[in-house]
Amino acid sequence: MNIIYTIKEYNCGEYVPIESSTLSVRESLVGGSGKNNDPYEYEIVLNNEADERWMGIFHMETCMPKTDPQYYLPAFMYGRNRGDEPMDGMKLYPRITDNVQKPGSPTWKVRGDRLSHPVAMVYDNDMVLGISARAYMGGEVFRYSGFTLDNSGDECRVGYTLGYENSPWLFIDSSKVVTDMPTQDNYYIIEAKSSVSFRVYIYEEKAEDARLINRIIENVYYRYHEEPVKKASVHEAVSDIAGAISEYAWLDDSKGYSLFVFDRGDEILRKLGSFSWTNGLSIAVPILMSAIRLNDEAMKNQALCCMDNIMKNSMNPSSSLPYDACSDEGKWSVRGWWYNGMKTGGHSGYIVGQGIYYIMKAYEFMKKHCDVSCDEWLHYVKPVIEKLAGTANGDGEFPYILSEKTGAGLEYDSFGSSWIMTAIAYYMKLTGERTYLDMIKKSEMHYYNEYVKKCICYGGPLDISKGVDSEGILAYIRAVSLLHMITKEDIYLHHLKDAIEYEFTFKFCYNSPVSVPPLSKIGWSSCGGSVTSVVNPHIHPMSSTVVDEMLYYYTRTKDEYIKDRIYDVIKWGCQTYNYYDGEYDYGKKGWMSERYCYSQGLLTETYEDGSLASTWFALMPWAGASIIEGLTGDAWE
Repeated sequence: MNIIYTIKEYNCGEYVPIESSTLSVRESLVGGSGKNNDPYEYEIVLNNEADERWMGIFHMETCMPKTDPQYYLPAFMYGRNRGDEPMDGMKLYPRITDNVQKPGSPTWKVRGDRLSHPVAMVYDNDMVLGISARAYMGGEVFRYSGFTLDNSGDECRVGYTLGYENSPWLFIDSSKVVTDMPTQDNYYIIEAKSSVSFRVYIYEEKAEDARLINRIIENVYYRYHEEPVKKASVHEAVSDIAGAISEYAWLDDSKGYSLFVFDRGDEILRKLGSFSWTNGLSIAVPILMSAIRLNDEAMKNQALCCMDNIMKNSMNPSSSLPYDACSDEGKWSVRGWWYNGMKTGGHSGYIVGQGIYYIMKAYEFMKKHCDVSCDEWLHYVKPVIEKLAGTANGDGEFPYILSEKTGAGLEYDSFGSSWIMTAIAYYMKLTGERTYLDMIKKSEMHYYNEYVKKCICYGGPLDISKGVDSEGILAYIRAVSLLHMITKEDIYLHHLKDAIEYEFTFKFCYNSPVSVPPLSKIGWSSCGGSVTSVVNPHIHPMSSTVVDEMLYYYTRTKDEYIKDRIYDVIKWGCQTYNYYDGEYDYGKKGWMSERYCYSQGLLTETYEDGSLASTWFALMPWAGASIIEGLTGDAWE
C-alpha cells in the first residue's frame, strides 16, 4: 500500500513532503487484508524532533490508477456531485470539475464533521479505495480532522488530515460560498520533542460497482458508532409532537396547517400551503395516524378536514392533476414557494405523486385501525393514477415536471419523479389492479440502474437544482417495498436493501461535536439523523418517514445492521424536538423545526444579539409530521 505524506505548516501556503520538515512519520501495518470488513489497519506515529512546537496540517493520502473515478464522501460528495453535467443551476454546491471555477474544483478538502461517516472513498476500474479515521481528535486540545479527494492528476486520490482545511471553499449555504482563510483553530499542534499516534483504516477491494461503498460504510459505522441520547418514548414523542402541531399550527379559517409558526418578533406564522411535500397531505396524514393512535377525536377531525379541503379544491381541470400549492388567499396553482427556482414551470411529479401516495396511506390506515373504508378517496385517486401512468418516457422514467395545461411530461432526468411510480405501485397493492405491473417493473429497473446502483441519486427536493440528495430515495424505498408485497420476487428485497443503504450514507453514525447553540448546550445527537442533500448541509427529519419500510426489510431478513440503524432513527426522532418549553431556545413543548446544523454548513440563523444559532427558531409542522409518521406505524406496536 502506497501512502503519501505531506504537511502544510502554519502561515505557509503550500503542502510539501514531510521529509522537508521537523516531523518524522512512522507507519506500522497492524493487520487487515484491505477488504470491506477487514481493512488494512495502520498505526501512524508523528514525531516532532524540534525544540519548538509544530503547528500545521498533516496530510496522508493513498491513490490508484485513474480512468473515470467516482468519489464518495458521505453526505458531501457522490460521484462528482454532477460536476460533469451543465452547471447552470441557481444553487451553488461542491462539484468535481477539471478546473477551479466556482462551484467546481478537481480537489476538495473538508472538515471531518461535514461527513456523516468518517471515510473518503473512490470507485474506478472495478476497484474501491477508501481511507477512514476519526473525524476529530479529543484530548487536552480539541482539533477537527479532515478528509480529502484529488482528481487533478493521472491518479485518483483520497486522503485524511490532522487539522483541516475547507478548500477551495467553505460552503455555508447554496447562495453563500465563503473562502476559508486559515486560522489557528484549523491547525494541529505537536509539542516540542513529543509525538502523537493514531489509527487509520484503508480499504482496497475489487468491486462489481459502486455499491461496495455501502459495505465499507457498515464497517465504519460499527467502528465509530455513538448512540443518540434517550429522552422521550415513542408514545410520548408522538403525543408531544402531534399535540403541538394540532394546537399551534392549525388554521381553522384555511382548513389546513401553517408551514412556519414563530414565537418571537411580529411574525406569528407563514402559511405557504401545498398539496404535499412541505405542507398539506404530508402533515395531515401523519396527524391523522397520530390521532388514531392517541384516540384524539379533535385532532382526527382536524386532519380529515384538511384532507377533505385539499381533495375538494386542488384539482386542475385542464391537466386532470392536483395543483401543487395554495396561496394565503386560498387560490390553488403550480406556483409554490419553490417555483422561481425551477427551470420549467408546471406540476411537480414529486409533489403530485407523493400527495396521491399519502391519500392512499390514510385510506389503508383508516381501514386497518378504524375499520372504516373511505372509498371516495380511492375514487379521487383513480383518474390521477390513470393520467400519471401515461406519462412515463421510453426508459420508464416519470416526469419531473408535467404540463399545467395538459398533464403531459415536460421535463425528466430526476430521481424525485419516482414518487409517481410509488403512487401507482400503492394503487395496485390496495386495489389488486395489475394493468400497470409490467410498466412499473420496467420503471423500477430504470431508476435502480440509473440512480441507485451508481449511488448517485439526484433531483428530489425542488429547491436544489437537481443536486444529489437523500429525499428522492424515500419514494423508491416505498416503491420497492410495495413491489415486493405485490410480487414476492426477491429482486425487490435486494433492491430495497441497496436503497436503504444509500440513504444510510446521509445518516450520521456518530454524534457530531456541535459548537454552536442551542444544539451545543442541550446534548442533542446527530446520530440517526440524515443530511438532506449535498446542497443544503443540515440534518432534517424526512428520512424518519420510512421506518415501516426498514422494519419490513428487517422482519424478512433479520439483518442486524438494518435493525441497529432503525434504532438510531427512532431514538433520534424521540430527542430532536422541544422536550419542554424553550429547550431549543424557542417555542413550546413538542415544537421542532427542520434545520439542525451539525457543522459549519447552513449557520445563517441568529439569536437576537446577532450570534449564530444551529437551528431555526420556528415550529415547522412537516418536520414533526415526518417523525410521527415513522413512529405511528409498526414502530408504535
